[in-house]
Amino acid sequence: MKTEIYINEGIHESRIAIVEDGVLAELWVERPENERMVGDVFKGTVTAVLPGLQAAFIDIGLERTAFLQVRDMIEADTGETEASSGRSRGGRRGRGGYPSIQQLTRKGEELLVQIAKEPIGTKGARVTTQLSLPGRFVVLVPGGDWVGVSRKISSWGERRRLRDMVGQLRPEGYSVIVRTEGRDKTEKEFRRDLRELAKAHARMLRLSRKLPAPALLHKELGMTSSIIRDLFTDNIDRLVVDDKERYREIVAYLRQVSPELRGRVEYYRERPPIFDAFQIEEELDKVNNRMVWMRRGGSVVIDYAEAGTFIDVNSARYLGSADQEENNLNTNLEAAREIARQLRLRDIGGIIVIDFIDMNDERNRRKVVDQLIEETKRDRAKISIAPTISEFGLLEMTRQRVRPNLFHTHSEPCPTCSGTGRVMGPDTTVTKIERWLQRSYAVTRERRYVLRVHPEVALYMHENRDERLRSIRRFTKARLDVEEDGSMSPSEYRFYSLKRSLDVTSEFRI
Repeated sequence: MKTEIYINEGIHESRIAIVEDGVLAELWVERPENERMVGDVFKGTVTAVLPGLQAAFIDIGLERTAFLQVRDMIEADTGETEASSGRSRGGRRGRGGYPSIQQLTRKGEELLVQIAKEPIGTKGARVTTQLSLPGRFVVLVPGGDWVGVSRKISSWGERRRLRDMVGQLRPEGYSVIVRTEGRDKTEKEFRRDLRELAKAHARMLRLSRKLPAPALLHKELGMTSSIIRDLFTDNIDRLVVDDKERYREIVAYLRQVSPELRGRVEYYRERPPIFDAFQIEEELDKVNNRMVWMRRGGSVVIDYAEAGTFIDVNSARYLGSADQEENNLNTNLEAAREIARQLRLRDIGGIIVIDFIDMNDERNRRKVVDQLIEETKRDRAKISIAPTISEFGLLEMTRQRVRPNLFHTHSEPCPTCSGTGRVMGPDTTVTKIERWLQRSYAVTRERRYVLRVHPEVALYMHENRDERLRSIRRFTKARLDVEEDGSMSPSEYRFYSLKRSLDVTSEFRI
């Protein structure tokens, strides 16, 4: 597979695109007002301890308090971490499970915490006291005395070599996880990485002693720098960047850590914008579309909700054989490939429910699940997929979520519909107006009002020679003067009392 990275440095945002075999696979966008926060370390104060949730809220100086669960306070005590064996045994305390949150912290206590998940919607950041500092080849974990090795390094001989070598280099008081990029690296390269990370942790501790809480102690690398550190490996064929200063930074960094990769970095000098020149911009225009068309005529519809993301697969314009079961299978297989790509591209996380086209043959349903599992192997996020499609044609899965998805990054809730996607019809608004007038007359006996509504609602009231308006006046005993206001939404209405010369809407609205 040919994999390329394109970096576009704009005035107000930076964008990074990963293209696999000519198809846009992943996109990162960073703006000054919403810089990435995962990995940042803060000194915070516990503002509340909640035994019922076994969690605490931490003031770290952000708009919303951070959330700390009890399991994120237990230090790992073994080298057999997920990074080395796929199993995580650290953090439990025998058959009793986790200690209670009350045993571990109290209100008013100051803690060093690291952001594990960025604020999403109305939820604050998710934090952990298990600090970790990632480098090019290793991750340094304060505390413990173990060495783990990435499970993606499959050679047992290489795993043993890395564990023994890094065990000799490991700074006192730290645990170390060897990253996948550490494969075949030398002692000199590991020593340099460990030295820089230990210095960063020492600086963080010095700041924590000086600064009062809340305070930022360590800022993780920006998006571009972290992508270069974490993703630009031997598997990347080319990296193209359109900013000269950024190009120099990347080359200087690679000169120190991976000089063999410098020849794969290119500075884009042409006049057309880089994303236009490599046909990336036209793909980005489709990223937030609700409906995604597939090559054979089928479609995938993606809907976001607070509880999760829901994906519907439709045959749409698909024309296949006369065998309906075979047509459904082919559409579902193509959809599985497209859904896996869209999850990465849009960075969709949390609970995901997929409504595939119904198939009668259990073997066909198994093929679709296997196809989705295979396609998601390229995804670096942690993914869990249900083993079977339910009898209703639904497949449940989860994908690791650490930041808001691309749709929420690029958009805001609609001020008219409040994010629901629908607004009340004029008949519903008129019904609410009638009930308001009934409540008002029962209390005040007041009858004369000016009513301001959206033009569509005013038109609805004036239809058929003001029939609806006359029926309202007759039924509520009110004398209404209706005025149009284009700045209002179709579900809004405002009442102004002629007797009192003020807006009285809130007095009788429920």
